[in-house]
Amino acid sequence: MSETNAAKPSVLFVCVHNAGRSQMAAAFLTHLGEGRVEVRSAGSAPADSVNAAVVEAMAEVGVDIAAETPKVLTAEAVRASDVVITMGCGDACPVFPGKTYLDWKLEDPAGRGVAAVRPIRDEIESRVRDLLAEILPDGF
Repeated sequence: MSETNAAKPSVLFVCVHNAGRSQMAAAFLTHLGEGRVEVRSAGSAPADSVNAAVVEAMAEVGVDIAAETPKVLTAEAVRASDVVITMGCGDACPVFPGKTYLDWKLEDPAGRGVAAVRPIRDEIESRVRDLLAEILPDGF
């Protein structure tokens, strides 16, 4: 992780539509990080809205993302982040020196019902918990 903001690490989650995986990951990191991490999410080709099944699956675990909207990926968002986590967006994410880049291989929830989204949600929560343990020196 770069030392740009050692007191408050910054993480950017990127997927194609910013309507599912990256929204869930950002919501979990915001929720579990309790203000100790700066969180962003974006998409290389953002959808018009967040996937309804994703919103429902997150509500089931007490995380409300109904008001979130997909955002377009910008070089500025990458530049401002210590850790960039991609989720199936290929080479669309710009690469800058001094950043930590991770690629999380996760199923795409697009077009799936809430039952199919739940295991993806649970995998993302597990990975976010592991990430928090790595980026927060005092644990969480």
